[in-house]
Amino acid sequence: MTELIDWNDFTKVVMLAGTVTRAEAFPEARRPAYRIWVDFGEYGERKTSAQVTGVYTAEELVGRQVIGVVNFPEKQIGPLRSQFLLTGFHTDEGVVIATTERTVPNGTRLA
Repeated sequence: MTELIDWNDFTKVVMLAGTVTRAEAFPEARRPAYRIWVDFGEYGERKTSAQVTGVYTAEELVGRQVIGVVNFPEKQIGPLRSQFLLTGFHTDEGVVIATTERTVPNGTRLA
């Protein structure tokens, strides 16, 4: 069973909408991945590594609005310093990225 959290725990997680501005292969990663840059509006552009190569090409990620967690500490992933966690769902084909149902301003916080 999953541990229950309260509202205060949930409000600590800052999940924002942002638009992918750039995506490229990340050959230095241990598993197939992309380096991805996302514009989070007033929170700035941030980069991460994401293992989403089974479902997406780098080209089709650009322009897509995604949901990222921006208040984790930065994490070193090979030569890349990851600045946010890209959210998604594990499937048999690979990770499917969590997106917005409609376009919202970059930097909008998930409620």
